[in-house]
Amino acid sequence: MVFRCQRDSWARQFTTRVVSCRAAELRPEGGGEPVSGFQVVLEDTILFPEGGGQPDDRGLIGDVPVLRVTRRGTEAVHFVPAALEPGAEVLLSLDWERRFDHMQQHSGQHLISAIAEQMFGFKTTSWELGRQRSVIELDTPVVTAEQLQALEDSVNEKIRDRVPVTVRELAADDPEVETVIKLLGVEKGKKNKTNLVFLVGNRVLKSIEQSHSTEKALTSLLKNGPGEHVEAVKRLQSSVKLLQKNNLNLLRDIAVLIARDFKSKPAPKQLFVLHRKEGDSEFMNIIANEIGTEETLLFLTVGDEKEAGLFLLAGPVEAVENLGPRVAELLGGKGAGKRGRFQGKAAKMSRRGEVQALLQEFISNQNPGA
Repeated sequence: MVFRCQRDSWARQFTTRVVSCRAAELRPEGGGEPVSGFQVVLEDTILFPEGGGQPDDRGLIGDVPVLRVTRRGTEAVHFVPAALEPGAEVLLSLDWERRFDHMQQHSGQHLISAIAEQMFGFKTTSWELGRQRSVIELDTPVVTAEQLQALEDSVNEKIRDRVPVTVRELAADDPEVETVIKLLGVEKGKKNKTNLVFLVGNRVLKSIEQSHSTEKALTSLLKNGPGEHVEAVKRLQSSVKLLQKNNLNLLRDIAVLIARDFKSKPAPKQLFVLHRKEGDSEFMNIIANEIGTEETLLFLTVGDEKEAGLFLLAGPVEAVENLGPRVAELLGGKGAGKRGRFQGKAAKMSRRGEVQALLQEFISNQNPGA
């Protein structure tokens, strides 16, 4: 059956009758639990069921939203959340913005495919109409930048020449004729194939609008013109790398100073505990190396006190093997260790006090006379 939407792709409303309505379930496109509703068949429809690479339409039957339209033999099946009475006359309303976007992308695909084959012999093997951009799979391993530009120029020339692409011929001054095609580039496809990425019509305008908004924001942030944005970002990246390098060197120096300060104190050196918001695994291991772990048990942590972070337990091998898994459990994290070092990630940094108490108790039990 040829539906009304195929005989008149510009119709936005249409009165028809309900032929049948039966309970059914719809599986969401993104996955998840099935949605309960009804499958409705109408005498005719202006809502296109998915097919030929083009997604299905959306709209209303009366005031009931249509969530999916599929093809079942010669019928178009409309999935709706509420039951409709068979025989009832209903008004169909089309989501025109979605439909017109699909029409532009689909017509653009046919034009691109035809010109690509005519100019270079590249046959189209498949295509996908995506949510933000569309892709044509061409039967060629390579499309050069020169070929891409020539193809874009040619398809847009055909549009300006108003070469008809539908069975309905529009007046030369009809604004619906005007559109534009932008070829974004190519990507490596399946074996010996190339994916041609493109936008058509309103998607090009939306892309330009988004790019302009981004450009304005970058101009405000970088304090220079659009032509200087790339160089400005490169300079910022270089500065950040230098700062990160200097920061790492400072942390290493701080780690050495902390260790030397601890070793210089005359008090017994059986347990050393330290937390620092800034730092990493290297910072903690430098402290452990400087202090030494033959006689001292070290519990070091870095990160936000109320969030996740890193921990290191270092000391005599037997003690660390015994205490490491228990420390990780208390901190709500995971870790691993060998040769007197046990380190990992901690989800509950706020429980560091409990770990310190555990370690102090362990030391007291090891030295009951102390």
